[in-house]
Amino acid sequence: MPRKIFKRYMPNPDSIKGHPSVRWLGPMIHAPNLWHLNRRSVTLAFFIGVFTAFMPLPGQMVIAALAAILVSANLPLSVCLVWITNPVTMPAFFFVAYKLGAILLDIPPSGFSFELSWHWIDTVLIKKWQPFLLGCTLMGLFFGLLSAVTVHVLWRIHTIHRWRKRQHERAKRKQD
Repeated sequence: MPRKIFKRYMPNPDSIKGHPSVRWLGPMIHAPNLWHLNRRSVTLAFFIGVFTAFMPLPGQMVIAALAAILVSANLPLSVCLVWITNPVTMPAFFFVAYKLGAILLDIPPSGFSFELSWHWIDTVLIKKWQPFLLGCTLMGLFFGLLSAVTVHVLWRIHTIHRWRKRQHERAKRKQD
């Protein structure tokens, strides 16, 4: 069941492998583990995708793809999960990350407004980067681990349920 759910929304691996934007990865992109849907690869993909989503870096999708290749996680899922933070959700996530970092560093939080521009980076972020980066890292680790553990546990529960159901059906057939 979990595999079927993920497979329904996954792109065709052959279409991605042949895309011009991934040719620079060469033979690494053809590793079969990057495309398999099993508990390990999906769990790692959730951690990588969610953790990378909270990192305030340009090129999050590329970073997630490279991390997925390095640890043999599901590549498409790792890259898609980066879009948890998008232009709509990013200001709220980054505001909470800044507040968390300021509390942990015992810095009085001041007004924080997020704006995706060089002027904002040069004037605001340069003064508040430490609490912001600490908050982003901690939120990425927390939510990445939370999502990975949740997926792992739910996958395991589903597998045990299916195994018990098949066992019950076999016992029922033996009795008949």
